[in-house]
Amino acid sequence: MSHNDDQETKTTASTTTASCSARHGAFSYLQIPAINARQSAIFYEQVFGWKIRERDTDHPRFDDGTGQVSGAWVTDQAISREPGLLLYIYVDAIDNAIEQIKAQGGEIVKAPFPEGNLWVATFRDPAGNVLGLFQDGPR
Repeated sequence: MSHNDDQETKTTASTTTASCSARHGAFSYLQIPAINARQSAIFYEQVFGWKIRERDTDHPRFDDGTGQVSGAWVTDQAISREPGLLLYIYVDAIDNAIEQIKAQGGEIVKAPFPEGNLWVATFRDPAGNVLGLFQDGPR
């Protein structure tokens, strides 16, 4: 990361904090690798209802469905094709989320399976990143 990238990250993080609730020890800002940042923004907006900011630029930013996490899609980082650190997105209905993922160009890596009283699945977004889904309660 160059000095300018570091400065941009600091500036972005500080301005983003105003739009989300900063909570000590909580995830509050994510950079999601993308091949086409606009395409990724549309995917997450359509599938999860994320609010997209700076939509008409090559650097769209987002607030998740809770307003607690903000971030941006970045094209200068490697796509997370194999899960290492695996982030999970909560959904109300995992089957509906899976249908939306497929309809918006994503793919299911691992179909829903029970884990305690949760239903869990993993998917690949259009850029190739692997992320997880989970739903609490019966399917």
